[in-house]
Amino acid sequence: MLPSNDNIQRFIDRYLAYIENDRNYSPQTLRAYRNDLGQYLSFLKGEGCTDLAGVTRLQLRKYLAFLKKKNPSKTTVARKLASIRSLYKFLCQHGILEYNPVEQIKTPKTDKKLPGFMSVNDTEILLNQPDTCNLSGLRDKAIMETLYSTGMRVSELVGINIADIDFHSGIVKVRGKGSKERILPVGNHALNAIQLYLEKRKADNEALFLNKFHGRLTERSVARMIEKYMKKAAMHLRVSPHTFRHSFATHLLDNGADLRAVQEFLGHSSLSTTQIYTHVTTERLKQVYDKTHPRA
Repeated sequence: MLPSNDNIQRFIDRYLAYIENDRNYSPQTLRAYRNDLGQYLSFLKGEGCTDLAGVTRLQLRKYLAFLKKKNPSKTTVARKLASIRSLYKFLCQHGILEYNPVEQIKTPKTDKKLPGFMSVNDTEILLNQPDTCNLSGLRDKAIMETLYSTGMRVSELVGINIADIDFHSGIVKVRGKGSKERILPVGNHALNAIQLYLEKRKADNEALFLNKFHGRLTERSVARMIEKYMKKAAMHLRVSPHTFRHSFATHLLDNGADLRAVQEFLGHSSLSTTQIYTHVTTERLKQVYDKTHPRA
């Protein structure tokens, strides 16, 4: 049996250490799991539950009802349930629990949200917003050009070192989810922007993109920077670092790229994850048809 109070927290901490060190989950994912499991633990304490092994399916359904009332988003509820499911799976695999009450709980069906993306013209407008007469503008230009040129995640972008780029071959090595490495082609516009930035940069640091204190740039800083240029350009679409990734994939498919090639570029382990972009391009074709065909 697994006693509660401090011990439940101890086993949660053990699980979090496992996904951080053995599974190489990103800090953002780790933070989400910690928050989700902390909320679950608080609920159990409120229910007077003192033993994870004694949690019933009824209590789990009650927790799901609590989540739905607190946050009706199906995506949020599904994610929180996935965190709990993963915890129980870990505890069972390591012989801490014999019974997994989450096995019989169905994950709420979520509506697949089509990713937002920029048109080619809007992308060009945004890429031209930074003032390249100063170092920060050169850096910001290089960052956005790199995001759009490669489709990499912002977490991958901030992890790039100068040594990861081969300017002669036009490729960059990135470390994705689970510390999986992959090689991505980089377009000339991005390479030129990076070279101009590095020529002006004086700091001696292995990281490619630095903040004003000469330290490695953070994901949050990149997001704030892009939001600044989005407002400057008066964009009708809310743009985040991930919007560049969505735009990259959509523009490739619009121009006839093979779906499996796009999957490789994005670093998706499953083709089904990449297929959502085919829905985006199909939806655009339908809109064109409805607007232009006389018998639509």
